[in-house]
This record gives sequence, C-alpha cells and structure tokens, in this order.
Amino acid sequence: MIRAGIIGSTGYAGGELVRLLLGHKNVEIKWYGSKSYIDQKYADVYRNMFRLVEDVCKDDDLQKLAEEVDVIFTATPQGFLASVLDERILSRVKVVDLSADYRIKDVSVYEKWYGMTHQSPQFIGEAVYGLCEVNRDRIRTARLVANPGCYPTCSTLAIYPLLKEGLIDPTTIIIDAKSGTSGAGRGAKAANLFCEVNENIKAYGVTNHRHTPEIEEQLSYAAGEPVLISFTPHLVPMNRGILITAYASLKAQQGSDGSSFPTEEQVRAAYEKYYRDEYFVRFLESGVCPETRWVEDSNFVDVNVKVDPRTHRVIMMGAMDNLVKGAAGQAVQNMNLMFGEAEEEGLRTAPVFP
Repeated sequence: MIRAGIIGSTGYAGGELVRLLLGHKNVEIKWYGSKSYIDQKYADVYRNMFRLVEDVCKDDDLQKLAEEVDVIFTATPQGFLASVLDERILSRVKVVDLSADYRIKDVSVYEKWYGMTHQSPQFIGEAVYGLCEVNRDRIRTARLVANPGCYPTCSTLAIYPLLKEGLIDPTTIIIDAKSGTSGAGRGAKAANLFCEVNENIKAYGVTNHRHTPEIEEQLSYAAGEPVLISFTPHLVPMNRGILITAYASLKAQQGSDGSSFPTEEQVRAAYEKYYRDEYFVRFLESGVCPETRWVEDSNFVDVNVKVDPRTHRVIMMGAMDNLVKGAAGQAVQNMNLMFGEAEEEGLRTAPVFP
C-alpha cells in the first residue's frame, strides 16, 4: 500500500484528493493535514465523509509527515511548500505540489507574477511539470512533481498538437477561458458570494492572471520557440468546470501550386496522432463541441477543433473539471506514474450527469 499524506486536505482540491484516494485500491491516507481544523474530525468539516473517514485533522509539519508516508500532496497556497521543502524531506518521500511554487522554471518570472520571493529555488530545476500526457516518462522517475494549474492544463491540451506540428502561428494565440467558482478556492471572498456570482458572468485577471506565464512556458516548449498569448479568464455561476475556447491563425503551407493552409482533415489528424492512445484526453467527433457537463466529477478532458476556411483561423476547444483533471485527479494520475501503478487507477469513474 502507498501511504499518503495530504497538507491542505480541507480545501476544495484537498477534499477532492481525499475522495479520489479513498477509491484507490492501493492507497491508505495516513495524514489529513489542515492548519485551520487541527484536532477536529475530518468528517465534521466535510459531512460527506461521515463514516468514511474517522481521522482528525493534523498540522502541516512536513518533517514529521515525511517519516510516516511515502507520498505527500500539498494542496496549499503559493509559497508554503517553497518555504519548508528541503533535501531531508525529498530524500524520504515523493512530493506532488498542487501550488505554483515549482511550475515555472524562471524564478524571476514566478516572483514577478506571484509577488513573493521564492525560498527554495534550488529545487525548481529538478521539479517535473506534471502534465502526464506530455511528460509521462520524466514523471515516472521524479521526486518532486509540480501539478499543473487548471487553466494551463485545459489550454495546453487543447492547443498542443497544432503547435507541435507547426500548423498554427504561435504569435496569434488568443485564449478565452471560463471557470466555475470552486477554482477560486474555499476561502471567504466577497466577490465569490452567491449574490455576487449568481446570474452573472465576468472577466477577471485581464492581462495579468497568474496562469498566463505558466501557459506561455508550456506552449513555448511545444512550439520550440517563445510564445506570448492573450489570456482572459471568466467566472461563471457554476460549482466546477472549465471551458477553453482558443483561437489562432493557421500557418500557410508551401504546396506545389503555391501557398495553402491546412485543411480540417490535416488539423484533425494532428489531434489523432497525439491523443488516440490517451485515456483521459477524449478527442470528440467532428462538429461536437466540448461541454463542462460531460466531464464533471471526472479526470477526462474533452477536446475538439474547427477550421474556419474563410478567415484561415482555427478554433481549439477544451472542457474539463477544474477540481479533478485540473487539480486532484491529475495529482493522483501523477502519483500513479511515480509509484508504477496503472495510470487510470482510482480515476476510472465516469462523469456525473445530471
């Protein structure tokens, strides 16, 4: 059995980790960490865990935790893990961090966008970005995995094949993103109150959302050159789910009769090439648009693409659950790879509807 500890187990992502790991046949949760609820029963915080979890919440002492478990999940605010992680911990356990502390390789970019000094930059180079469909082999041997953000996961998977194949102009990418309110976390914020969110949709973080450099870095790896994007997220009145609609200009291809643009068949072939064998990325049939309701409560990402021959642009779409594939589910997927488990173990649950 894999012994697991969760720091931040009473946040939304932490609660999803508990739910998913309880259904994993080879995992035992040994530590329910929550600084806000120390010594309180976990099931008193989340009543859906009544008679399922009898443990009480513990503190966030990673040094002690590292002596008791095989893997630590940190579903914590930015800066926490960076402030406490050291070689002693990493020499004893594997760590999957759900914050942004080790996602961005340029520490100066992290410090600029997150407004804090990184306290353990010596581990940034070692950390593996945990997008399983792209970095699977490196994740298998990693000690420290930086679990991707929700918007970056959906955006990257929706766009990745066309950048890798050189079919779009990297300088023209625009991403329109929409998320349910759980993406903002469980903390009390006036902007997330029911009366503020219900019957409303709004853009936020316009030109300065913290996921922008993470998306740009991952798309740059795919393109083989620096990529700058326009990224605008929106808050929609639903509990969970992310919908990405991205736009880019097709790159003219030199043919025997002069310049031409990729056809829809060529564009779809690129997605088939990269995703035909991926369990969690579902490339939809032609003409079917991804919807959040068909991925809710699951680790699936539904993607599709449509070419506009009139404008020579392409529309790339993705939908997923921000708390599962966008956080806890992807963390479990990473853990499975790190411990030699079947990648789908504990994550085969079909999406919930209605």
